[in-house]
Amino acid sequence: MPRLILFNKPYGVLSQFTDRGTEAGGTIRPTLSDYIDVPGVYPAGRLDRDSEGLLLLTDDGKVQARIADPRFKLPKTYLVQVEGDVTEASLASLRRGVRLKDGPTRPAEAERIADPALWPRDPPVRFRKSVSDCWLRLTIREGRNRQVRRMTAAVGHPTLRLVRWRIGGWTIEGMEPGKWREVAIAAAKLRSNRRLASERSDSSA
Repeated sequence: MPRLILFNKPYGVLSQFTDRGTEAGGTIRPTLSDYIDVPGVYPAGRLDRDSEGLLLLTDDGKVQARIADPRFKLPKTYLVQVEGDVTEASLASLRRGVRLKDGPTRPAEAERIADPALWPRDPPVRFRKSVSDCWLRLTIREGRNRQVRRMTAAVGHPTLRLVRWRIGGWTIEGMEPGKWREVAIAAAKLRSNRRLASERSDSSA
């Protein structure tokens, strides 16, 4: 039976087990090995060092491919704190898809939300007193490099904080940063996630 681990990755942690490197001041960068002591598992996809939230790990190559490969269009939901007061016009642009340097994005699900009850980030987000901010819930079905940050910047709202909340049917709800749990996984679960991705993709077309 394949193993699947849900990990709430803290800010600043590299999505890898080795090659940690050092900061400018000589501080060693934390990696997954500082939090997860499970042999044989590896990330199914990545999460940037300056992003937080759900990272899935597995010991099965087929499971990894079904989760990480953009061909399966598995929805990934992010809670995004952005600069400025996001308008309905900006949300409509995200829902249609925005043009990035590497081409237009697929349509996304985007909505403005109340400030979520999240853990404090360490280090805290740096704010400018003269600039307001707000939170979005954004769901995409692609996996381009730093895609969410580039999408919000494209509509005039740079990202301040980015938390991946859900991948398919898996979520970090109720899980503190730096914690992980193993969940049962079967072919039926993967098929269910694929159907969920397909249905949501069709509804947003």
